[in-house]
Amino acid sequence: MSNSSSISHFLLLTLADRRQLQLLHFCLFLGISLAALLGNGLVIAAVTCGHHLHSPMFFFLLNLALSDLGFICTTVPKAMHNSLWDTRDISYVGCAAQLFFFMFFVDAEFSLLTIMCYDRYVSICKPLHYGTLLGSRACAHMAAAAWASAFLNALMHTANTFSLPLCHGNVLGQFFCEIPHILKLSCSKSYLSELRLVSICAFLAFGCFVFIVFSYVQIFRTVLRIPSEQGRHKAFSTCLHHLAVVSLFLSTGTFAYLKPLSVSSPSLDLALSVLYSVVPPALNSFIYSLRNQELKAAVWTLMTGSCNKH
Repeated sequence: MSNSSSISHFLLLTLADRRQLQLLHFCLFLGISLAALLGNGLVIAAVTCGHHLHSPMFFFLLNLALSDLGFICTTVPKAMHNSLWDTRDISYVGCAAQLFFFMFFVDAEFSLLTIMCYDRYVSICKPLHYGTLLGSRACAHMAAAAWASAFLNALMHTANTFSLPLCHGNVLGQFFCEIPHILKLSCSKSYLSELRLVSICAFLAFGCFVFIVFSYVQIFRTVLRIPSEQGRHKAFSTCLHHLAVVSLFLSTGTFAYLKPLSVSSPSLDLALSVLYSVVPPALNSFIYSLRNQELKAAVWTLMTGSCNKH
């Protein structure tokens, strides 16, 4: 029986046993990482450069792109390193840091998506109050609250998780450090305090989900009352990209954590973990770019080198 004080490193789950498949996974993750860096980097640069995009919606989109970059850079580089060098090791401190940043960016992402839903709700349902409710100061305060709450939540989870005595070895059943897999290594009943904290956070996340659903019910009711078809289409188009991003983020994570045990298998669990931890931050920027004409125009302007002319 070992305890946490004697553990200097953890062993992560390997993506594949065969060398050829390990190199294939490295190339796949490299491609996804480059796509995420390119997409989110272009969004950040376009919003920063394009003065006509200095609105609440694009301000929150810039924050979301920063969160996506941090999200994918937390897990993928270590997985690429392990696949390339055929290793499984991650240091104790490295695992704690990875868990902290994973929780930090996941929480920030969900908070920002909730705020962006509020932005769409006010824009469509209360357009006359948009400037008052979502002024520059209010937007800055909401973004700061999202990042600060994510930091505190990640800090509490990390401190609580790594204060637990670990009595069941150091092998994690995941390709990155994640709370449920670390709890499986803890001593009997020693993880109940962390489970209580997880339950509270799950309750708050459910509250955000209910808020998003309620907001979109109100949005759709308002849009359907618009008399002209062109007006309805324009109103829908301003929120469809956000709805797509929210659906991708929530569906992948929810199914990964709440899937029935009867359909669970190591290969499926690994595929789902890649799906919810890698795919959303890589695709979000492209979903927004494809659905938003202003952003597409700003990205094209940036890519053609005419940023300084505007």
